[in-house]
Amino acid sequence: MRDGPDIAKIASLVGDPARANMLTALLDGGALTASELALEAGVGLPTASSHLAKLTEGGLLTLAAQGRHRYYSLAGRQVAAMLESIMGVASAVGPKRTRPGPRDAAMREARVCYDHLAGERAVAMLDRFLEKKIVKRDGDALSLGKAGPSFFEAVGIDTAGIATPRRPMCRACLDWSVRRSHLAGALGAAILDKVIAEKWARRPEGSRVVEFTPPGRTAFEKAFLSA
Repeated sequence: MRDGPDIAKIASLVGDPARANMLTALLDGGALTASELALEAGVGLPTASSHLAKLTEGGLLTLAAQGRHRYYSLAGRQVAAMLESIMGVASAVGPKRTRPGPRDAAMREARVCYDHLAGERAVAMLDRFLEKKIVKRDGDALSLGKAGPSFFEAVGIDTAGIATPRRPMCRACLDWSVRRSHLAGALGAAILDKVIAEKWARRPEGSRVVEFTPPGRTAFEKAFLSA
């Protein structure tokens, strides 16, 4: 056996259709019960429990108990980023839908990717940040540019306050629908938090879609796309 990470084990966990549906149902950063994930996967509860045990043992899910309920969630941002990247490959080389429905259009425009904004709006935002040197790119790595702290302070985001040693300020995350990068990391999460706190957009229950109101769309563009 070759040295290094065992990608075959992870691939086998993600590769089962029922388990893949369970994992993508958790991409909004929330937590669901076994019964809820069974519905997402289209399988019975005993089968779902078996799948969830494998995903938990494999390190892709975490389990938390609250009273009589047990909730499953993704094991971290790294797992979410892996799933988003796989979805990008699947979108590029897999079968295409000839008539995308309204939900598909909404998902492409703006959605949650674990704890940050994804979709066309998020990609356009990162493009603007890079153009104005608010964020800078060095190969595949992103970091805050010289203009970044003052820019974000002006829109109500304290970059010093969100910085932690354990989490990068900026990280590129491949966007599966646009097939280019959007902004993740502590800064990406802070921007999504602001969008929701300002009520520029809402998150419909049970969906990853981020629905902007007409005034919210204008406010978002003024804050982040007109830099």
